Amino acid sequence: MSVKSCEKVETNKVALTVEVDAAAFEAAIEKAYRKVRNQINVPGFRKGKAPRKMIENLYGVGVFYDEAINIAMPDAYVAAVEAEKLEVVGYPEVELLDVGKDGFSFKATVYVYPEVKLGQYKGLTAPKAEVKVGAADVNRRLEEMAQRNSRLVSVERAVEKGDTANIDYEGFDNGVPFDGGKAEGFDLEIGSGSFVPGFEDQLIGMSAGEEKDIDITFPEDYHKDLAGKAVVFHVKVNSVQVKEVPAIDDEFAKDVSEFDTLADLKKDIKAKITADREEAASRAFEDELMQKVADAVECDVPQPMVDEQAQRFVQNLKMQIQQQGIPYDQYLKLTNMTEEDLLGQAQEPSLRQVKLELAMAAIAKEEKVEVSEEEIEAEYAKNAEQYGMKAEDLKKYISADAIREQLTNQKVVKIVVDSAVATKVEEPKKKAPAKKKAAKEEGEEAPAQEAAEETSETAESAE
Repeated sequence: MSVKSCEKVETNKVALTVEVDAAAFEAAIEKAYRKVRNQINVPGFRKGKAPRKMIENLYGVGVFYDEAINIAMPDAYVAAVEAEKLEVVGYPEVELLDVGKDGFSFKATVYVYPEVKLGQYKGLTAPKAEVKVGAADVNRRLEEMAQRNSRLVSVERAVEKGDTANIDYEGFDNGVPFDGGKAEGFDLEIGSGSFVPGFEDQLIGMSAGEEKDIDITFPEDYHKDLAGKAVVFHVKVNSVQVKEVPAIDDEFAKDVSEFDTLADLKKDIKAKITADREEAASRAFEDELMQKVADAVECDVPQPMVDEQAQRFVQNLKMQIQQQGIPYDQYLKLTNMTEEDLLGQAQEPSLRQVKLELAMAAIAKEEKVEVSEEEIEAEYAKNAEQYGMKAEDLKKYISADAIREQLTNQKVVKIVVDSAVATKVEEPKKKAPAKKKAAKEEGEEAPAQEAAEETSETAESAE
């Protein structure tokens, strides 16, 4: 193999003219003969037994050329790329130029890794949210915990909004039961909107053991068999239950946590909310900075790099919807889209992602970022512990190059973030509530309840 020329045909695109000599072509022809001889009929010989010369005399000297070129060209192309020290992107467009007994030549036109001119990446500014956690935040979290630990208790009274009614029901269309319209022992929270409009409201006032018919008209956008139809549901209420939410006190703290007092549980909740919000604020700050870095980069991004990233986005989407139990084909029908539509929508975010990756690689080169083998092994050990695996087993699924790239990117982000300046997030000015505004105009004090809430917030924040 020899490279006859390597020419730049446009930005980030080169054309390689490559020649494969007679010896290499002859070796490829012999491989081609052995590969396809079983498919060739030669009078007087069983399939696969006819000599090569006999087949060439019968079908022509070039009978194996196409297959031989398919065998030799990929290796010749790779060798040419290595010889010219090219960082290629995507697959080449190949044109066969000449072929004969003395070899063949071809032209491969391919995109190459773009030249990247970095903009400013140190000393950037970006807004970073100030983390505040007050009593109201802690109380909301406690209420959520209490709701999760609530239980249903039967009551001897008629159904009210917010209750859970255990019911049997069956739906009839002109006196005929319809598919999917029957259930027994179903727990229905009244007011949840789980059933078609009007169904839950008509259960209000019914008591355990009571039965009645409910008239319902299905919405026009319901599935076609029942859309817009007036039907009758025969319903029986088996029991009426209310949600019993535990009191939020020391006993509650003992039941739901490792703490003995509500005060200790509150401190722990506040610390966790604070940590979560600080992490979210830091991540948003990093994202803002890295987007500025990517926007400041000057480079012509080869389209194959964008297309490859778009493919990754679509593949990730496939995995996500399949994990939700939705077949990919069904998802496309529900959204009235094709895969080409998804790939088209992914072009813009893919371009941003590629520019960011190019910027990070350029910073790593500029700053001479290195990752040691010790750091890679430590990362394997950390991930293995996280996944409950042995490090050696994890190496079967995650390559050292992937770990090295991950750690390199982390170091690049740190370089950018450590040199950056965080600015205060400007919050929109809030208008004073009418009640407080009126009180201020009349020279009155804020209502006692509002003052108490503000005092509570201050006290909790000081803990």
